Amino acid sequence: MKFLSVIASIALIFSSCSTSKDTRYLKHAHQILKETPIVDTHIDFPWSLVEHKEWFKPGYTDLALKHPVGEFDRERAIKGGLYGAFMSIYIPSSYQKEKGRSREVADSLILAVEQIAAAHPSQFAMAYHADDIVKNFKKGIISLPMGMENGSPIEKISDVAYFHKKGIRYVTLTHARDNQICDSSYDTLQTNGGLSPFGKDVVKEMNRVGIMVDVSHLSDKSIVDVLKIAKKPLVASHSGCRHYIPGFIRNLPDSLIIAIAKGNGVVQVPFSHYFLTTDAREKFNSASEEMKKQGLEENAPEARYFMNKKLLQMGVSAKTVADQIDYIRKLVGIEYVGIGSDFDGVGLALPPDLADVSMYPNLLAELLRRGYSDSDIRKVCSENLLRVWKANE
Repeated sequence: MKFLSVIASIALIFSSCSTSKDTRYLKHAHQILKETPIVDTHIDFPWSLVEHKEWFKPGYTDLALKHPVGEFDRERAIKGGLYGAFMSIYIPSSYQKEKGRSREVADSLILAVEQIAAAHPSQFAMAYHADDIVKNFKKGIISLPMGMENGSPIEKISDVAYFHKKGIRYVTLTHARDNQICDSSYDTLQTNGGLSPFGKDVVKEMNRVGIMVDVSHLSDKSIVDVLKIAKKPLVASHSGCRHYIPGFIRNLPDSLIIAIAKGNGVVQVPFSHYFLTTDAREKFNSASEEMKKQGLEENAPEARYFMNKKLLQMGVSAKTVADQIDYIRKLVGIEYVGIGSDFDGVGLALPPDLADVSMYPNLLAELLRRGYSDSDIRKVCSENLLRVWKANE
């Protein structure tokens, strides 16, 4: 009951900020979503089950219907228009140290997603083809395609086809540390000097079997090497613009956004403060410090309410995410940008009006307010990503 009262309080915060014009744009957004599914390329729900110690416990598959914490479940996804929720098969870099361990974790997380779909066939379905998203959407079923975040489970070339057969439809080649495939944007060792010889073969094999190559988390040199080899369009499943945070290598510079677009790929914009602007980062850090001083635990509903209220007062909102989309649209065109929220993967570092999967319409309303057409919105929601997926099939 306490959690429900906190959620109700958050809703009141947002409703008190609405105007008649805001309501008009919001209604328009919901109207578009009746015919167009949102495809979000990065939701860390499987790993959040691990973090909350809910993984494979009796009844854990029901948490996908309604989860007491976090940012994803069916109830909220339906409200937000999310019908293509890429489940992130996240492999922490620490597992790279032990041969075969990454593959064990990947297999277990894949099984968890499969069991969710099997337990609730009228609500969820696996998605192995781009067309599955639209087919399931028309039935009111949420698709659960899978992307593997960190290529460390790929220890030999035959593993690429293995994970394709298991349902993986994109692979983020590395994560927080350099691995056997390429170098990470977060690592300073530059172990491979970009793509390793093995990594080059992996990219070619991914193109062959039909797995999208994801360049989020890669060093600039690694992305440049991928661009030289890849014959299919690339995806950046959750990457922001370096323009707004100079020196933050995890985000993409203009030159690489342009190169990805030239290859008919797509950049999927994340929602976390860490990726948005230097100012948003500073405001989040300030609010986070104040939350700690008040003795609030990060996973407590009261902490979520506190952070949402504080960040709303500070002016961090969907507008900041819309700025990223705007920037990419002006740089390369509306055909090359989409949504990769990173829900359930960034703690409380989210704009208050984009705090969970029920709130995508707030972002779409902001884009409509800026003059985006219905066609533009549909492209951002899913059409751009589905185009890239089909081209890789």
